[in-house]
Amino acid sequence: MNASEMATNLEFASKIATVVNLFKFEFPDARSDLKPWKNDPQTRELVDPDSIDIGFHFPGISKSWQSRSILIQIRFYQDPVNDARRAIGVEVAGFNHLGEQWRLSTVENWSFVGASVPSSQVGEKLKQFCRQTLEVFNNNSLSDNYSQ
Repeated sequence: MNASEMATNLEFASKIATVVNLFKFEFPDARSDLKPWKNDPQTRELVDPDSIDIGFHFPGISKSWQSRSILIQIRFYQDPVNDARRAIGVEVAGFNHLGEQWRLSTVENWSFVGASVPSSQVGEKLKQFCRQTLEVFNNNSLSDNYSQ
């Protein structure tokens, strides 16, 4: 879901803002987009209600990124036994005018796949950003503060 829709309370909104600031600290040229998805019926069918989606756009195509836009999805899991909700992974995809160029998933093996992957320097910074993002959402009691 769009990050702007998931900011349902002050603590959760602060965590989303922290993630945006972490990304912009590493990549200051990026412009954040808290509403990367259109609000139409076809798009709404595809949106994962157990994720926070944030877009970032660069002023032009970045050779080190091999893309112009980045979509970040922070995925959550609600444990039915203890009702705890935690971040379980981050999915990142890079896009240009030809469509998706690469993808990174922390749920699997933390490796880039795609036609054109980012430089190793950008890749390492992005993996560090993913680790920090998981820490932001899992360090405090997210289950007590996040509800839909």
